[in-house]
Amino acid sequence: MSVLTCVIESMGSSCSRPHSLNEAEATENAKSADIDRRILQETKAEQHIHKLLLLGAGESGKSTIFKQIKLLFQTGFDETELRSYTSVIHANVYQTIKILYDGAKELAQVEPDSSKYLLSLDNQEIGEKLSEIGARLDYPLLNKELVQDVRKLWQDPAIQETYSRGSILQVPDCAQYFMNNLDRLAEVDYLPTKEDVLHARVRTNGVVEIQFSPLGESKRGGEVYRLYDVGGQRNERRKWIHLFEGVNAVIFCAAISEYDQVLFEDETKNRMMETKELFDWVLKQRCFEKTSFMLFLNKFDIFERKIQKVPLSVCEWFKDYQPTAPGKQEVEHAYEFVKKKFEELYFQSSKPDRVDRVFKIYRTTALDQKLVKKTFKLIDESMRRSREGT
Repeated sequence: MSVLTCVIESMGSSCSRPHSLNEAEATENAKSADIDRRILQETKAEQHIHKLLLLGAGESGKSTIFKQIKLLFQTGFDETELRSYTSVIHANVYQTIKILYDGAKELAQVEPDSSKYLLSLDNQEIGEKLSEIGARLDYPLLNKELVQDVRKLWQDPAIQETYSRGSILQVPDCAQYFMNNLDRLAEVDYLPTKEDVLHARVRTNGVVEIQFSPLGESKRGGEVYRLYDVGGQRNERRKWIHLFEGVNAVIFCAAISEYDQVLFEDETKNRMMETKELFDWVLKQRCFEKTSFMLFLNKFDIFERKIQKVPLSVCEWFKDYQPTAPGKQEVEHAYEFVKKKFEELYFQSSKPDRVDRVFKIYRTTALDQKLVKKTFKLIDESMRRSREGT
């Protein structure tokens, strides 16, 4: 082949290249435009989704609220999800009985009237067996034999006396519920009910989210919310920060029944004092300057029972509380006192330019489905009015 031919062919090849490049560029441009269009659509869709952040100290009931949202405004738990809670619920039983047995032994050594915490010899043997199981990382499924042992230990007067001191022993709130349902929990074909799932206690690690509308899945046109739940224990709180941007409302859970209890992770710290300090810290975050705050004074059902026996003044924050008449009147009086303390903290911790942000307080019991549903509809209505400027 002559040099001239090579040059001509080379020129021809060079001349055809822009044509093929134009086709490739057109394809790429079409792809890019499609991606941009989808991003724009997703961005517009995201603009209609309101971001809610569920915060609070450990054991405040946040995760129960989260599960209620799934039950109330989504399709609930399918059979696979329900079955996944079996091991959690059985673990709760073993952990509870271990806490109570070990607690009885400890109280028998330190309390003046130690005889109240001494178990019968037979029950001591059962207690050692169950305490050993409760210390494992993997627990056997409950069966009739194990349930008989758990029930026998639970009914021992020493364990019941220890249970009455549960606030100093980290006894979970679900203890009584699961102990009342032992036979059902041990059935061979046991399938947890939604009530069981709501009572089940498992600590939240990391971040979980759920998207919902208070109108429910079947109804269109309602506001859409994306709720984020994060672990409340101290070692989980570092994960909160990256979620703080772009939040429409913070739902802060405060377990008002825990005024006489100490933290799981620090037994020198009163839980209510920890909640107070945490609420104060969250209120002062710069990124929440215009963010709505919804305060859930949670676990009112437990508070209602406890206030009749344990004075509010055992908590440093409530030391100036003066009780009134016993009964329902005292419950309301104590609740209003606690509510006022949180209101004062809110206004003390909010800069003058932040006091006009939406702030609402709700009395809640996370296990009460009707109350939770009503509360979220009120939140939806409040936020809607705020957006409309009314």
